[in-house]
Amino acid sequence: MDSMVIVDAANVVGSVPDGWWRDRHGAAERLRDALGQYADKGLPGLVAPPVEVVLVVEGAARGVESVEGVRVVPASGSGDDRIVQLVAEECADRDCVVVTADRGLRERVQALGARVTGPRTVWGRGQGGA
Repeated sequence: MDSMVIVDAANVVGSVPDGWWRDRHGAAERLRDALGQYADKGLPGLVAPPVEVVLVVEGAARGVESVEGVRVVPASGSGDDRIVQLVAEECADRDCVVVTADRGLRERVQALGARVTGPRTVWGRGQGGA
């Protein structure tokens, strides 16, 4: 079974001060598009391919659609709660990495056995893209 990488869209988008707050939906789409490459190549040094990439969106970004290589999962309420639910439901029998800098979320998913890495792993070291 493929490894899973779950990306906290709000947290990762918010880690780059590129004006995302003016267009949250567009910022989430740019992140989604940057994530597609990881389905085939994995996260170097963390997860070998193939990888199921999941982007969890909330709020104004809820209308972002899935694309090849990236499954977009909308959160009806808290994005953090939806990520924890995904880890609990879909990561029991496979390697799971959550991409977020949110300390509370990190603790919650690690308690369920997921590994955690920060936004720079997927979001290009402050350039606004991978």
